[in-house]
Amino acid sequence: MKTLLIIDKSLGLARSHLVKKLLGAAAAKADLTLTDKIDESELAIVLGGALSADSALNGKKVYVGDVELAASQPEQFLTQAKAQAEPYQAPAVAAVSSSSVPRIVAVTACPTGVAHTFMAAEAIEQEAKKRGWWVKVETRGSVGAGNAITPEEVEQADLVIVAADIEVDLSKFAGKKMYRTSTGLALKKTAQELDKAQAEATVFQPTAQSGAQPASAGQKKGGTGSYRHLLTGVSYMLPMVVAGGLCIALSFVFGIEAFKQEGTLAAHLMKIGGGSAFALMVPVLAGYIAFSIADRPGLAPGMVGGMLAVSTGAGFLGGIIAGFLAGYLAKALSDHVKLPQSMSALKPILIIPLVATLITGFIMIYVVGTPVAKILTGLTSWLQSMGTANAVILGAILGGMMCTDMGGPVNKVAYVFGTTLLSSQIYAPMAAVMAGGMVPPLAMGLATLVAAKKFSASEREGGKAAFVLGLCFISEGAIPYAARDPMRVLPCCILGGAVTGALSMAVGAHLMAPHGGLFVLLIPGAITPVLGYLFAILAGTAVAGLLYAVLKGPDEQLVKAA
Repeated sequence: MKTLLIIDKSLGLARSHLVKKLLGAAAAKADLTLTDKIDESELAIVLGGALSADSALNGKKVYVGDVELAASQPEQFLTQAKAQAEPYQAPAVAAVSSSSVPRIVAVTACPTGVAHTFMAAEAIEQEAKKRGWWVKVETRGSVGAGNAITPEEVEQADLVIVAADIEVDLSKFAGKKMYRTSTGLALKKTAQELDKAQAEATVFQPTAQSGAQPASAGQKKGGTGSYRHLLTGVSYMLPMVVAGGLCIALSFVFGIEAFKQEGTLAAHLMKIGGGSAFALMVPVLAGYIAFSIADRPGLAPGMVGGMLAVSTGAGFLGGIIAGFLAGYLAKALSDHVKLPQSMSALKPILIIPLVATLITGFIMIYVVGTPVAKILTGLTSWLQSMGTANAVILGAILGGMMCTDMGGPVNKVAYVFGTTLLSSQIYAPMAAVMAGGMVPPLAMGLATLVAAKKFSASEREGGKAAFVLGLCFISEGAIPYAARDPMRVLPCCILGGAVTGALSMAVGAHLMAPHGGLFVLLIPGAITPVLGYLFAILAGTAVAGLLYAVLKGPDEQLVKAA
């Protein structure tokens, strides 16, 4: 029986994830299959609160259960849910919205689709409910759209809020008042952004070719422009990097040079990871940068430009240039080339891809390829031949940057730097980046244990979740603490991250995958040396956590100061 889990956001990101994992593991024994699609489900299980009226569940069996039982005895809970679920029918009044209650729908998306996407969704939902608004938030995460907004809900909505750091398809919101912002602002300044949404929202009209909104006044604050286009490309490239890096790591299990023996498993793993997945990294990066700028007509010239960047030796730097070049060329052709109505259908599928591909290709071959290849060769040689002192300095900078804004622009610059270097088989900076990014949540968790009396009960409980998020390389787990006490938390975390990054480079740590936290240790060879890497993380966590535990005032003092 296909089963939909509806978990109230008030449970928090970490607890919701834990309960979902426990129920997912027990589902097979109860003859249930979990699904995220409401139309496929036969049974809906509601946890953490009462069920909001939803006509999409009409005719399906619904069970409202106790989250404590679900976490402690998941098998018994699912058996009970199957037995006691009852057919659901939404109240007739639920379909009619009251004019006095604003109806808000929102979409959240971040480059990795892991942390900011869901934390921003939770913040928007909580603030809207606090104001007495009706709200539904659709998350465009790493596994696709979650909590999808239906056409009926779009029709009834008074306002659409889009908190996205990458380009997302918004065509279904055509004609609705829309406000765009970033996930960072939606998470950290939720009340301010909702106030701005009411005051500054404008009617959304998608372009003729896509669901992307033209950049216009009042919308640029949402993170449009080069930064968003780059992050869109990175978000599509990440699966290639993860899959390719881990396949290469697995090939090293048989020996560092075992892949050179033709026909062996190590050789096949290297071919899959290094010869295929890594070969697609730069073309995918370039293609989706262009896609973000010009939608589908930019995809072909962007990917071709990315392939030429690889073949000319320009690497990821050439790929980034190719992506922006192809995207803006395709967009210019789309905006300025006017054709008779009878030929307009040929423009997006023939004329723009062909002309943009030719121009991008010739520029990459004759203008960009050679000089950028020399720059990349110089950068690669410098990174590979760095002395210990320079490596430590670079590691400290990258580790500190990862802790500066925890998922914000500075953090993402360091992350993109480490990720793109993987395509050039340079793995040390990525190790420093991930280790540094794990420090803030781990440090806050440590501080709540060491100086428990200085934290409120909710902060101590949040510290446990921060530990889990830190182990998963989700820096955003420290944001609640940084938001409450930025003048102490941020310097402590930056110092701890710098220590970790420096030690990671000093011990010569290499990381084959750009995400996953310490769980990539389950893949042999993904992190080397393991003990040195763990020491770097523990040292930085201890520095940041213990320093903050000393500097933080008791919770009562913070209340008085506020």
